[in-house]
Formats: sequence, structure tokens, C-alpha cells
Amino acid sequence: MNLKTTEAKLYYALYDFFEAEGFRLLMDKKQFRKNTPAGFTNIIFSVSEYEKENDAWVEVHIGCRNEQVEQIAQQFLNSNSVDFRSDANTLIISTGKYNNVNYFRYKIQNDEDLADACESIREFMQSSGFSFLSTINSVSDIDSLLNLLPHKPSKFLYNQVHRCYKGIVAAKLNNSPQLERLTETYRRYLAKFGNEAERHNYERLVAYLNYYGKN
Repeated sequence: MNLKTTEAKLYYALYDFFEAEGFRLLMDKKQFRKNTPAGFTNIIFSVSEYEKENDAWVEVHIGCRNEQVEQIAQQFLNSNSVDFRSDANTLIISTGKYNNVNYFRYKIQNDEDLADACESIREFMQSSGFSFLSTINSVSDIDSLLNLLPHKPSKFLYNQVHRCYKGIVAAKLNNSPQLERLTETYRRYLAKFGNEAERHNYERLVAYLNYYGKN
């Protein structure tokens, strides 16, 4: 089963399930998405080629976009495409990582594998996924998840440089009493792992946040 066929059958098999929960299919963005007052929540599918021809790997990611956080953070992030910014997730985690199983993917070789994968996805969403998505809509939710353990990598974002930017924005919007400590923690992280442009833009962001909301 080639990649395009796998994708098409996957979306078709899950369409009714996600539609019943208020999610609409955005095939060009490879996801099911549900708008929320704060932005949106989504389920994203990454389909890639397996070692053998016509076999595929399917990885599933769930997450959200908080418009308040992204409207500020995206002004300072080095994004490859301006068009991508309106679709950027604030939080994103694979279903495998959510269950503390790194690099978990479904191997699809035939229709039976596809049916088993879809059933597993439905079970995950019903047992954990939908409830998780319902708890990550507000700025305080974002602040809590990104900034609870600032000295450790966050499993709720793949790009840890972006975590620094989005974490500090969420802390500011949430009036976090830990803002100064977080600012310095992420500054140290970028000093070690970021490039010059990322460090410079972070300082621009911090200066912007110092005056945000004062007028």
C-alpha cells in the first residue's frame, strides 16, 4: 500500500469518528482540526515510507494552538514560511510520547494493518486523547505544561528553542509569579543551545513583554 493510498484510506476510515467529536478533516494539512475559543486543537498524521516499497509508517500527534501565545511568539521566531505561522501548534506531542513510548509508529503493509491502527487510534483518543485536548485550551494550561519543569526538555513541543519563546509568552500572559526566574532559565538554555539570531530575538521578545499590557 503506497503512501497516498495509505493516507486516503486512513482519513476515510477515521472521518466519521472525528467528525462526531466536532473535528473536520483538513487533508492538505494532514490533520483533523476543531476550532476552540482560544484557537484550535488537532490530530496530525505523519505518513512516511517504510523500508519496503509500498509499506508505510504512520505516526499520530495531538496538540493545540493558542492564538494569544502564537500572535506574540511568531513575531520573534525564525519561521521558514510566513504562511506556516497561522497553522503553528503551541503544544504538540506524539501519541507514543504521550504514553512514554518514544518513536512509536504504526507499520502499515495491508488493509488489516490499517484497520488495526485505526482501532488503536480510536481507543487512544477515547481513553486519553480527547480528555487531554480538552485541558490545553487556556493560557494557564499552556503556562503549566511548558513551564512546570523549565530546566528539563518539554515533551509537549519538539523544538525546545520554540519552547523557550512560547513558555515565556504564556508565563507573561498568565501573570506568572515565576516570570523572572523563567526568563533567566530560558536565557541560559539559549546561551548554550541557541544560535546568535535566536538569542537576539529572545532578548527582543523579553523587552517587548516587559512593556506588554502597560499601555
